[in-house]
Amino acid sequence: MTSVDRTAYPRFTAAVSERQLAESFTPTEDEKDWAGAKTRDEAGRAVLLTVLKCYQRLGYFTRAEEVPAAVTGHVGALLGVTIDLAGASRAARTWWRYRDYVRVRMGVVYDAKRVRRMAAGALEAAVVTKDHPADLINVALEELLRAGCELPGYSTLDSMVARIRARYNTTLFAGVQERMASGDRLRLERLLLVDPVSRRSEFETLKAPAGSAMKLGKFKDRIELLRRLDAVGETGTWLGGVSAQRISHFAGQARALVDELSRTGEPKRLTLIACLLHETRIRLRDETVEMFCKRMALVHKKGRERLEELKLAHRAESEYLLDVFGEVLSLAHEVSGNEETSEGGFDAAAAGQKLLETLQAAGGLKRLTAAHEAVSAHHGRNYLPLLESFCRAHRAALFELLEALVLEATSADASVVNAVNFIRACRKRTGEYVPETLTVAGEDGTLRKLALDLDSFATEAWKKVIRDKKHPGKLARRHLEVCVFSFLAAELRSGDIAVVGADSYAGLHRQMMTWQQCRDLAEDFAPRPASPQPGAGWSSTSRRSWPTPHRPPTPDTRPTPTSSWKATGPCSNAGKGPTGGHRPSPWKQPSMSA
Repeated sequence: MTSVDRTAYPRFTAAVSERQLAESFTPTEDEKDWAGAKTRDEAGRAVLLTVLKCYQRLGYFTRAEEVPAAVTGHVGALLGVTIDLAGASRAARTWWRYRDYVRVRMGVVYDAKRVRRMAAGALEAAVVTKDHPADLINVALEELLRAGCELPGYSTLDSMVARIRARYNTTLFAGVQERMASGDRLRLERLLLVDPVSRRSEFETLKAPAGSAMKLGKFKDRIELLRRLDAVGETGTWLGGVSAQRISHFAGQARALVDELSRTGEPKRLTLIACLLHETRIRLRDETVEMFCKRMALVHKKGRERLEELKLAHRAESEYLLDVFGEVLSLAHEVSGNEETSEGGFDAAAAGQKLLETLQAAGGLKRLTAAHEAVSAHHGRNYLPLLESFCRAHRAALFELLEALVLEATSADASVVNAVNFIRACRKRTGEYVPETLTVAGEDGTLRKLALDLDSFATEAWKKVIRDKKHPGKLARRHLEVCVFSFLAAELRSGDIAVVGADSYAGLHRQMMTWQQCRDLAEDFAPRPASPQPGAGWSSTSRRSWPTPHRPPTPDTRPTPTSSWKATGPCSNAGKGPTGGHRPSPWKQPSMSA
């Protein structure tokens, strides 16, 4: 039997507080008059009032010995009598007559068959999505209380739940088993086999809690485990029609009954293992995607830090070049001054000779050119060219993740998904550059062209890194891969790209109700109001229901700028920051551009 403490079944607590006594067990004057008219003496009136207040508190008639002494003492103190419920209950005819009086006053008709029928109907509808007995008992209680019925005994509800739940689960387990092929059943049974060397089964990996995958080795192990579990079978097809709540509940049972699964019936055993396998696959997808996003954010962080280190390291070259440039400017001013004062005009050959002598004295053209290249490579805030070196060690694992996941765009813009398919087609290429259009073989063996539209998603900073003027029509392969990985992480965070078979990163449109489901519930949720026929009647009725429009103040009465009146029109700063600009988004995404 399910513990009553885990349900919402009303009952007396071990200790009744003074507040509960005052709020729930204090009879009103009307109730006192009603009880006095139904009984002959004060003792009978006190007993009837106690029975009434207990029913109002619980919703059913409890036994006399279950009523706390604090309740009888409180009601008796208010009426000035001593209440003996146990003695009153021994007078069976009087006791049952008091119950009939209470039913009439509360407007309740005692019909045990009707109550059981209503509870069974509520349980039949709820057992499709719920499996825990306490939840089912609460559903039946809610339906009976809504209908104003007298609650049956707790054991009655518990036995009904056990019977309906067992019947539905038996049918469900058989249906799941029928949807499995013989090979699928063998693979699931093989998960329970214990390795004689390690003394562990693959089932232990399913029920093991998630661990940290920040290290690259653990990240690869998590991807490999996902691929291995996906090869067991398509759990979504086996569990078709089973609610997510039931799958989660069955997975919890599989974790708890690991030692008893071998002794469980085959349909139930296969269903529990399939539910745990399904939940583990979903969890692994969420974990690997989350770690992918964190890993790309870490790559960008390292790129920014490396850029600052290079700027600090090249500060001496920057100061050196500025000194040389200052000497060149001094020479230019000197030559310009001589040109204005001389009668023969400007001597270009002499000026050029002095310029070359100045550059030679500063270290020569070769040293100056090397210093300029070192400084100009990282003189701005563009750290994107540096990311490839930090992403190189993760390249194989990231591509393995792309092979294990199925991505879909949640909007009409599928440019990033197309870019992912493009770099997957270029995975085995080793050249430094790849063309913008590839010819790849499809699943049916036919050749098709795969083009990449870099302008559709990449920023200008990324385009400068990926495209090279010396190689028109080609893209820098390594930088392109980092760019696509970065934008993929941002799209996953924002929800513009979803992962099929995940939970946290699943498409929201898959979790929405269908139009048929909404149409069936529309009448109960929002009943349609009766409206008059179109024409003059509808016009007059609708005009009367229109609210009076709020008119802005006229120029004569328009408040001064020092008043408390605030503009709320489209030209106001509503929804903007203190300076009039838009508030920054609270969501942090990897920076895609410098």
